[in-house]
Amino acid sequence: MGSDGEGAIGGAGAGEGSSRVRGWVLKALVFIGGAILLKKLTKSTTRWDHTRIVADSLVGEKFSRDQASRDPTSYFNLRMRSCPVSELIDGSRVLYCEQAFWRTPQKPFRQRFYMVKPCSKEMKCDVELSSYAIRDAEEYKIFCDRAKDQRPQNEEAIADIAEHLTTIALSRCERGKRCLYEGSTPTEGFPNSWNGAIYSTSELTIYKNGEVHTWDRGYDNEGNQVWGVKDGPYEFKPAPASALSSNDMFLPINLSPMMSLEKKIEGSYVLEID
Repeated sequence: MGSDGEGAIGGAGAGEGSSRVRGWVLKALVFIGGAILLKKLTKSTTRWDHTRIVADSLVGEKFSRDQASRDPTSYFNLRMRSCPVSELIDGSRVLYCEQAFWRTPQKPFRQRFYMVKPCSKEMKCDVELSSYAIRDAEEYKIFCDRAKDQRPQNEEAIADIAEHLTTIALSRCERGKRCLYEGSTPTEGFPNSWNGAIYSTSELTIYKNGEVHTWDRGYDNEGNQVWGVKDGPYEFKPAPASALSSNDMFLPINLSPMMSLEKKIEGSYVLEID
């Protein structure tokens, strides 16, 4: 009897002990999991993370279609197409970007290389977006739409990077804003001699939904704006699959300025990140 009772008591004690152990293990696992999750949530974004996010946000096909529909007298329905070209030894990313009227994407009126890299430590920004001219822009028309073996290869493309045009300093947007990054050229802008200008400025905002807003303007020596839209930035949005459907062929597009457009287009009154 006594031994049986002692065995029962001992068995109960062992069961309670194993339950405690399991409880401690469970608590430890919860604690460790919470610590890992907290670490992930609080992990700071590195300088190169910012660079990658900006470069990836610029890549793709975007249109100002909605804006042209709302205000056809001020904005054209434009196509902006960007894609990766190469990554330099220092980690900087090189993109190709062109703009064209959405009806004639094979005839871009503006072609640029963009170089995306972290801001230097002494600068108060996260990412530098610099634009460069292309030595032989004709070779790069519809670059992003071609098969890779039909494009200028990496080494050739890097060799075709010509003079530096502008640099925009981008910073991560404050919490609560719709945007991811925003920034501009310096107040004094960069030299630009088109249409009577002596300098130009550019503003750029990248949004969480994939939109890219750009505002580019040229000024004369008296500070008067001589090219560029005056009412606000161009709003480029990623196009839905139906954007180029037959129904869109009849969207209102500001055709009235077309007679003088050919004289204005090369100076990039539209999107002068250069």
